[in-house]
Amino acid sequence: MEHLQFQFPGSSDRQQDKPAVLVGVVSSGNLEVLIEMAALGGGSQIHVSTKASGFAEIWEAVITDFATRHDLANLMISINDGGSTPAVVSLRLDQAMQEFLGMPS
Repeated sequence: MEHLQFQFPGSSDRQQDKPAVLVGVVSSGNLEVLIEMAALGGGSQIHVSTKASGFAEIWEAVITDFATRHDLANLMISINDGGSTPAVVSLRLDQAMQEFLGMPS
């Protein structure tokens, strides 16, 4: 099991409390994403636990792309991966963010 952590400065200081959101399920070729508010001074942290070792550079690329497309201020995001492809990771992250923000899917 490999554990990765990424940190990003926030583009704003989100103050509104929102309930945590959990989407997906950990299984072969899938993953779950938990998004929750956290007092991080406007920044965000993303933690990844994956059964596929040796793919840190790919994870970094997918996570950085996600962070540049979304306002991640004061968010803690936890990802439990069961061997997902980068496309599935990206889709699941977008799904979780839409649900967190209360946007229709």
